[in-house]
Amino acid sequence: MTEIAPVFFRSPQCPHIEVRTTVNSTACYHTHSHDEFSFGIIDTGSARYRNGSSVQSIGAGSTVTINPGMAHSCNPHQGDWSYRMLFLDTTWLGQIQAELDGKYGSDYREFSANKNEDFRVFAAIQHFYYTLMSASSTLEVETEFLALVPLLFAVTEAESPAKNGSLRAADTAREMIMDRLGDNLTLSDFSAQTGLSRYQLIRSFKARFGQTPHAFQLDSRIKRAKQLLRSGQALSSVALELGFADQAHFQRHFKRRLAVTPKFYQTNLLGC
Repeated sequence: MTEIAPVFFRSPQCPHIEVRTTVNSTACYHTHSHDEFSFGIIDTGSARYRNGSSVQSIGAGSTVTINPGMAHSCNPHQGDWSYRMLFLDTTWLGQIQAELDGKYGSDYREFSANKNEDFRVFAAIQHFYYTLMSASSTLEVETEFLALVPLLFAVTEAESPAKNGSLRAADTAREMIMDRLGDNLTLSDFSAQTGLSRYQLIRSFKARFGQTPHAFQLDSRIKRAKQLLRSGQALSSVALELGFADQAHFQRHFKRRLAVTPKFYQTNLLGC
């Protein structure tokens, strides 16, 4: 197969994460380390993987997790291989971990036990990769990453806030979404208003309304979009008014929920 130059990407919604996508590569690497946390998945091929004193063979379906400063190398056995890696800023990740387990003041927690062949972890990383590459809002990226962290790191959830307090916080977040439906709010915006950490806010909101704040926001936008489409408003202006990145982004989420495009919905209702 033809070797393709690796692609590097840093999401504007989450600049603390850098992505490397490598397809059909035969390149070999000297032993090296990174300042960042790094983890990723192997899509095709196989390789000899050294992480510290551990040496093993990995292949398609495997996951690699490498702590900051850890010497490692990963070179294909024969032929080519394809993989995707993510590199996370350590200070930022330490703050995320502290929100999860309430242990503020510590540096960061390392990756938990080796999970190279855990398909659940592979699938979760793959899902987050696609989210990071296509997301148009910080809220979406933050929500998906907070769901991934407990799978990768030895962090335990902090004690939940009192039930009444968490319900009030969830209601406050819901009011923010409905009052600012076209704004691309972040979890930090909700936290500032509710006093909960980003992780506690997601957990409380989901317990209250059955969805994450991001999913609820999208659902509410689509319901409002139906009203605007019924009034004859142009698709482009509906997408802009409701905070979608563009008309294609609006159409994708509309179709996921109604199984038809917004144009089809509007045309069939109005006979346009």
